[in-house]
Amino acid sequence: MKQSYIILAALFLFTACKKKAEHTTETEEQSTSDFVVAFGSCNMSQEPNPFWDDILAEDPDVWIWGGDIVYADTDDVERLRAIYAMQDTVAGYAKLRNEVPIIGTWDDHDFGVNDGGSDFAIKAESQQVFLDFMDVPQDSERRTQEGVYASHDYEVPAGKVKVIVLDTRYFRSELIDDTDSSKRYKPTMDSTATVLGDTQWKWLENELNGSDADFNLIMSSIQVLSGEHGFETWGNFPLEVEKLENIITQSRANGVIILSGDRHISEFSRTDIDGLPYPLVDFTSSGLTHSYFSFSGEPNPYRVGEVVSDKSYGIINLNIKEKRAEFKIMGDNGTVFQELKQSY
Repeated sequence: MKQSYIILAALFLFTACKKKAEHTTETEEQSTSDFVVAFGSCNMSQEPNPFWDDILAEDPDVWIWGGDIVYADTDDVERLRAIYAMQDTVAGYAKLRNEVPIIGTWDDHDFGVNDGGSDFAIKAESQQVFLDFMDVPQDSERRTQEGVYASHDYEVPAGKVKVIVLDTRYFRSELIDDTDSSKRYKPTMDSTATVLGDTQWKWLENELNGSDADFNLIMSSIQVLSGEHGFETWGNFPLEVEKLENIITQSRANGVIILSGDRHISEFSRTDIDGLPYPLVDFTSSGLTHSYFSFSGEPNPYRVGEVVSDKSYGIINLNIKEKRAEFKIMGDNGTVFQELKQSY
């Protein structure tokens, strides 16, 4: 009788394992895409970098830095350069650089000062160090413009993808301290306050108006839709949020998706905007090497699903032919913490 129980148990385990394997295969078969985007933020070279092999395994068409590539927080240009150089010595990242196009933007800690903005004394010098790290040619227009913003166009047999990386540091107006609550900052309705600055705003409008891409991804280092937590967010500048939404809507650009970082948490936010024929998604992915592990909750009326406070990175599978995007918050060894599918 005991032997019968053992045999039955073994058969049960075998069947369970077989079903699990079949389910995994089915999921992989459904996750077909024409273009794969990998992105992330909040990274320290001196901490374990666990994800570069996983990211390569996703076979991405591009890696997008979402800011805080390094934690420098310095106005010493040579120290800043040395800290960036440390990231290039990380073996997994060096392998990624050799195999995948790398683009992106900065945030406050690689800009040079926590929560820094337009008044940072060495922002012009810091820009050149950032562009050096990103291997931007010396004769590029990005070397002479103010700010690190840029657009990148990709064409595959199925269609086109445009990635727009914004600079939310170089021109950003001063934040207003919130002395009336436990929040760090509070919103301002000052019509002269800005996130992007006049020149970058005009550039962004032109990029979207002139885009014939099937998907248009906008990389903002700080969150756009989640604006009530009191940390850095576009929500501290409500008029700028409204301006961004209006530009996206009026451009009639296809498949606009917001990517963001900064927060040391990952989450999906989504909202419907009048005149926009699809929901606007803000996919926050943060952080790569350290996260807000003690996260206990915060308001976000646009949140879809739950906040992921584990270390993670983001994957977006774009199916151009079917106008569909699959967003995945990823952990080590192919772990999928959460996913969201959206049609456009």
